[in-house]
Amino acid sequence: MGDLIRYGIVGTGMMGLEHLRNIAILPDAELVAIADPTPASLGWATDALGAGADRVARFDSVEAFAAGAQVDAVVVASPNFTHRAVLAPLLDRDVAILCEKPLATTLEDARWIVDRTAGRPAPFWTGMEYRYMPPVAEFIAQVHGGRIGDLRMLAMREHRFPFLEKVGDWNRFARNTGGTMVEKCCHFFDLMRLIVQAEPVRVYCSGSNDVNHRGELYDGAAPDIIDNSYTVVEFANGVRAMLDLCMFAEGAETQEEISATGDTARLDVLIPPGDIVWSPRVDWRGPKAAERTHVAVDAAAMAAGSHHGATYYQHVAFAAAVRGEGPVTVTAEDGLRAVAIGIAAETSVREKRVVEMAELGF
Repeated sequence: MGDLIRYGIVGTGMMGLEHLRNIAILPDAELVAIADPTPASLGWATDALGAGADRVARFDSVEAFAAGAQVDAVVVASPNFTHRAVLAPLLDRDVAILCEKPLATTLEDARWIVDRTAGRPAPFWTGMEYRYMPPVAEFIAQVHGGRIGDLRMLAMREHRFPFLEKVGDWNRFARNTGGTMVEKCCHFFDLMRLIVQAEPVRVYCSGSNDVNHRGELYDGAAPDIIDNSYTVVEFANGVRAMLDLCMFAEGAETQEEISATGDTARLDVLIPPGDIVWSPRVDWRGPKAAERTHVAVDAAAMAAGSHHGATYYQHVAFAAAVRGEGPVTVTAEDGLRAVAIGIAAETSVREKRVVEMAELGF
């Protein structure tokens, strides 16, 4: 393979189009093939490609894509529950793969993917965009660099908009998504593991569907996805992490906040505006000594997606792995473990109890 990476995208819905836009601004990259069984989704991709659409091969199935697409790397952005079936024919080809989160909706499927990708020469990457938001990446570097001393508590908050409409409304049901704690929150569980640098031992989650999608019916069935929750995760090294999720708070000034508290200071990152706040411990009777810095994000990267520029920066890192110039930093095993925490949280909500990760084989 030369310097130019030829990309294909399987699944050209909302997230597939975000990848399309980011590949378009990636150096030495070209989108040469797309696949989706839904004509409307292929049409959206054709419209997004504009004048270059005629140079991109179109396929109506992943099997046809796997047989005929001349690609070096593939992005899988199909619905969550399809990942195993979509990956099966692709894994037989010597191509790099970036598979969107969550890796799968069940532990069985996620473990199958881990097994099938083990020892594979071409890179396999689980798409976890939140790691690559520049302010979050800088926040993590400072925590790992010792700016707060020894990390003891980690708190995350996402207060955002409801799930968007998807083709066939597949994301209204946990059987398709794995549940909100898998579909949405695997991002945060992945960040917890990355920041804490340990594995979880137990999970407790309290959540419900209280506001969104009430009164909606699909073939007579009501949506069963959580729209708000609190999750506590205890890690093997004694650190505790907490996630506060609300999906009917789109008016909040910040959508994501992460706070890491150590024995010498606290560090916060706010998305948007992309600021990091360092707050050292002080005499409680004296003035605060907080310092706020802003982490800039490339304007083109911001415009190409809805993840604070993260999709572009993830593609830069993935492209380096494809060329053999950098490591795979989000492995299939990382994807499996994020799904496992999400499944533990979903189980905790349903059964109203603490779930030990050992129950799931971890």
